[in-house]
Amino acid sequence: MPPWLARAVVLVLALVACFQLGSWAFHQLIGLLVNILIAFFLALAVEPAVARMAARGMRRGLATFLVFLGVFAATAGFVVLLGSMLAGQIVDMVEGFPATLDSVIGSINRTFHTDLSRLDIQDSVLHSDWLQKYVQNSASGVLDVSATVLGGLFRLLTVGLFAFYFAADGPRLRRALCSVLPPAKQSEVLRAWEIAVAKTGGYLYSRGLMALVSGIAHYVVFVVLGVPYAPALAVWVGLVSQFIPTIGTYLAGALPMLLAFTVQPWYALYVLGFVVVYQQFENYVLQPKLTAKTVDIHPAVAFGSVIAGTALLGAVGALIAIPAVATLQAFLGAYVRRYAVVHDETGETDEESGGGPGGEPGSVVRRPVPRAAAAWSRRVRRPRPR
Repeated sequence: MPPWLARAVVLVLALVACFQLGSWAFHQLIGLLVNILIAFFLALAVEPAVARMAARGMRRGLATFLVFLGVFAATAGFVVLLGSMLAGQIVDMVEGFPATLDSVIGSINRTFHTDLSRLDIQDSVLHSDWLQKYVQNSASGVLDVSATVLGGLFRLLTVGLFAFYFAADGPRLRRALCSVLPPAKQSEVLRAWEIAVAKTGGYLYSRGLMALVSGIAHYVVFVVLGVPYAPALAVWVGLVSQFIPTIGTYLAGALPMLLAFTVQPWYALYVLGFVVVYQQFENYVLQPKLTAKTVDIHPAVAFGSVIAGTALLGAVGALIAIPAVATLQAFLGAYVRRYAVVHDETGETDEESGGGPGGEPGSVVRRPVPRAAAAWSRRVRRPRPR
């Protein structure tokens, strides 16, 4: 047996053991890693506000606390508005259920010539076997729901703590990261960090502004139509339509349509028509102006990034996909050299198509002229002596 074979076998077994151990540790810590990723993007989102307050003389920790307090207050207000709306609707449905049941039973008796009674139906339902089994399953499911709620609260607390430390100690974290890198790599890391802050903050800023405009517009429509809980519905439509990519508009419009249908069936169609019209206005007029300098990425790229993020990390990936792709696009754009198209078979110039070399609408293409070609053109243009 060669003398190196034993060492090679031991080395291979050690590598396999390390790989298995690393894979096991990664799967055990995947939840914590996802929480840290969410906290990092949240810290990048609040970084511009924290840096602006710190530049005015405020301590960075206090500025971070005030920013997070504002975010928490806004989130709590949204949950309270939505909860009051749902609670009111549930109370109205419970109070009107006996009258609705009597109306349905009367319609059945008149149509099929039966003699049904609401009290007999209630007694048969209360003494049925399936109801008892459902109550038993619900009692055991309460513990599962409680554990899920507690787990969600612990996860939110974890994300909040990591995000607070990332935002409060942002400069120290950057220095600690760059201190282990050579000077050439430090500039690249700082550049990527600045681009990520600009893109993530710009994404949330533009989305928040569009959510405000959308909420005000829908609030006016809901008040005109007399839809109940107009303020809560306006906040719901504004936030859900902007911060849930791709399908957020349809999810946001379903609840107002349902409540409008309870007032007047035709009002649901009016709400649907306004949602569709406003979506076109937002896509072609409002969004290009607000996102031209923040996260100007192609809609197809945004849609694909949302699908990829959902496949990788679920709802979390869908939320952070667009700012992550915008950051990557901006970072790669500094190193990818682009050239003007010399000849296009369609005959359409970059100015006419609305996109320049950087993908920005209306940008002008300036083709670099080689030095030898410029000198040759000057000699050609120079008039010959007679």
